[in-house]
Amino acid sequence: MNANLLKHENSRKLNTLIENRTIYSADYAELNVFETHIISEKVDLQFGFPVIASMLSGKKIMHLKNKEAFEFFPGESVVLQANEKMTIDFPIAAANSPTRCLALGISPDKIKETVELFNENTRTEFENDIHNFEESSIHLNNNEQVQFILDRIFTTFLGSNKAKDALVDLMVKELIIRLLQTRAKSMLVDNSILFDNNRMAFIVKYLREHLTENISVNKLADKACMSTSNFHRIFKNTIGESPIDFLNGERIKFAKNLIENTSARFTDIAAKVGFNNTSYFNRQFKRIEKITPNQYRNMARMKSEG
Repeated sequence: MNANLLKHENSRKLNTLIENRTIYSADYAELNVFETHIISEKVDLQFGFPVIASMLSGKKIMHLKNKEAFEFFPGESVVLQANEKMTIDFPIAAANSPTRCLALGISPDKIKETVELFNENTRTEFENDIHNFEESSIHLNNNEQVQFILDRIFTTFLGSNKAKDALVDLMVKELIIRLLQTRAKSMLVDNSILFDNNRMAFIVKYLREHLTENISVNKLADKACMSTSNFHRIFKNTIGESPIDFLNGERIKFAKNLIENTSARFTDIAAKVGFNNTSYFNRQFKRIEKITPNQYRNMARMKSEG
């Protein structure tokens, strides 16, 4: 057990003999790999430090405080605060097909250090907004960036690179920043209280209300009363993507709704959601959804018929 997490060890609880656990340690992080070989219900697990859990194989049903129970599948992640209890069901675990999950514990000191860095790089000259990591748990079911970093951390822990601790340290910082950006994006999109007194929230609201218009970064910077370069930097640092990428993402969400609920041609849909070029619309759709608009329509039809 590394020194940075050792002081939190006494408050960690592992109240089950159901799961087999393997531990890998680095300077500021600890990787726990769990395997479950039998169908089980109401298994409690709790750590004394923040944890990012990610499914590797099988399925769990997670019961977390103040949340509806949800199914937890490979490629998804859950962020848990220190001392937050998980109650877990293992509906399909078997000896020849175990349910496997990793739980990455991170030193609170490393989290504090990285949060301060994040706030320093997302603060505007007009506002002093503070983002933090100490909030309720979150379930990430479609966050490729977070999953990619977790996969890299897992591979590095299992490898024999002599610089493992340094590499893990860098990747843990990146992971924390990605999670902070995920929280910030959700907050800016969903929290209407922020719209009138936060410049980034105002811009996000403006973008979502003017999807079909021709919008430039210069225009957005003017509305935020910031220089173009500073606005672009702050926006990207805060939510992890450029203003134009965010705008295109919102346009694709609109397009998906039209594809599902109308028989309109893709050329017309592209124009209606703000893309002047159908080829560019197709490229952006595939970049974000990993399939073409036509494939998406076929999937939507099969789902409605099924």
